[in-house]
Formats: sequence, C-alpha cells, structure tokens
Amino acid sequence: MANSPTGDSVTERLLRVLETFTPTRTVQSASEIGRRAGLPASTAHRFIGELVETGLLERDEDRRIRVGMRLWELATRSSAALRLRQAAMPAMERVQAAVGEHTQLAILEQGEALFLERLSSRDATSNITRIAGRLPLHASSSGLVLLAYGPAELQEQVLAGPLPALTRATITDPAALRRKLAEVRRLGHAVAPGSIEEVATGLAVPVRDAAGRVVAALSVVVARDAAVEPPLAALHAAARGIHSTLGA
Repeated sequence: MANSPTGDSVTERLLRVLETFTPTRTVQSASEIGRRAGLPASTAHRFIGELVETGLLERDEDRRIRVGMRLWELATRSSAALRLRQAAMPAMERVQAAVGEHTQLAILEQGEALFLERLSSRDATSNITRIAGRLPLHASSSGLVLLAYGPAELQEQVLAGPLPALTRATITDPAALRRKLAEVRRLGHAVAPGSIEEVATGLAVPVRDAAGRVVAALSVVVARDAAVEPPLAALHAAARGIHSTLGA
C-alpha cells in the first residue's frame, strides 16, 4: 500500500476511519470521521469519497456517512465468526426462551470479549452489551470464561493490570482475579454478580469446537438476586448442543 505524506499506509488510514464507527456512533459527517481518525480535512474528504465510491462506506440523504453494505458482504463471506453464530443460534434461542433474559455469544478478540449475537426480551434485566460491542475480560462473565481458557500469556498480561472497576463488585485485585479464573476452570462456568452493572449477574459457560478448544463464551444476564442454577443448567446444555453442531 502506498504511504501518505504523513507516513501512514492506506491500510492504516482505512482502519482508523472504520474504527471511528461504534455500536452507538453509526452515522457521522466526513469532518467528524477525519477528526477522530486523525486525518487532515482534505485527505479525509478525498479518502472517504473513495470509500463511498467502492461501497465500503455509504452516504445517507443528509450526506452523512455510515458503514456500507459492501463491507458487511465482504466481511461475512467466509467469516468463522458467522459460522459460529449460525451454529449457536438454535441453542441460544432455546436458552432465551427458557430463561427469558439476555442471551449472548462472545469470542476473544484482541484482548477483549467481542459479542457476536444477543437475544433479548422486553422485560429482561438491564444489560449494556450490544452486538459488535466489547467488554473487558476481567469484568464480564463471558470475559472471565474466555480468559480462564485463553492463552497463559494473555492471562498474565491481564493480571499485570490495569484492572479498572466498572462497579464496586468488579474484580480489580490480581490475586483475586487469578483465584476467580481457577474457579471458572474448576466449575466450568463463570458467575459475576454486579460486575458490569450493580443490578445484574452475568453467567457464562465455555463453547468448544470439534477439537475441544474453547472458541466462545455463551452467557445470560439475570437479576442480581435471581437463582443461578436453572440458567446455568440451560447454558451448559446449550453449549453441549453447539459443540455437537460444530463437530458435525
């Protein structure tokens, strides 16, 4: 890729532009994108125009910019995450119907829990998770599962901190986190009361592929004072079903 006068490659500029979009910031002006991506105004408008021409970005009727369907099409053609989501959906629907709360599927991505899917009902417990959103490994139940079964190097990196508190119940002590990870491996699931939101408890189990590797975490979010045994049983059964589907 050719470099710009500032020394960054086209790939680097493309990544910075796309990273300005978030689950809550889905539409922006070209100037806003340029400022957040650290691009000069003239470069930003020219570069964004090229991305619109290729379909990677789109303009709405107010000439504001959003991620284009072409980018979604390319990203999902051979995505392992898409295949995992498709394999997990029937089991997730059964969990959501049985528990009546948020049901989520997350994978380990660049040191965070990245959520591929979320099923919810109108009266479900409060939950900040969004599809394509991320949560820290040390705080979320899904993150604790992914970290507990993740590479030892990643565990040591996270344990070395920082471990920011999202609530008063978030684990911020490295020794306590190390004990929690050992507990997750021993029990085969994570229970995280009040770790993300004071009023809720996150429950998560590992999802294994055909080779037995943990490739995802399946979780539900229930009320802080709710019984955890029934939803955990539903999660474990669903994880076994997903494992069988991936094996097939």
